[in-house]
Amino acid sequence: MIGTIQNLAVRIARFVDDNFPGWVECEFVDAEGHQHTIIDKVPTFTTAPLDSNSKYPQGGHIYCTVLTRWTDDYGKDLVRVTTAHPFPVESTAGLTEFVVPAGELTDLTNEEIKWVAGTQR
Repeated sequence: MIGTIQNLAVRIARFVDDNFPGWVECEFVDAEGHQHTIIDKVPTFTTAPLDSNSKYPQGGHIYCTVLTRWTDDYGKDLVRVTTAHPFPVESTAGLTEFVVPAGELTDLTNEEIKWVAGTQR
């Protein structure tokens, strides 16, 4: 559904900074095969207690808002999302909108829904 907040799967590639609460670099590939990199705080991507001694890569996710959905001419389900909402995060190239395969998105858990709703008041 348009406007729905979902999780976009990312690959947490490495730990980059010890400043609290720790910063990591994550990556994902869009529907056209372009890799995007985002560097942000560990809790942006996972609840795992990651640090410089953790094993990488690891799975993670980033909250995003669905802007539109469609099926392309080849039958591929695509979604345009923004990472500017509910929490503003951008790629190292300054991008906040991406077209990704629909299969890279998952619904928020009930716990995540309550947490996001509580922070948006």
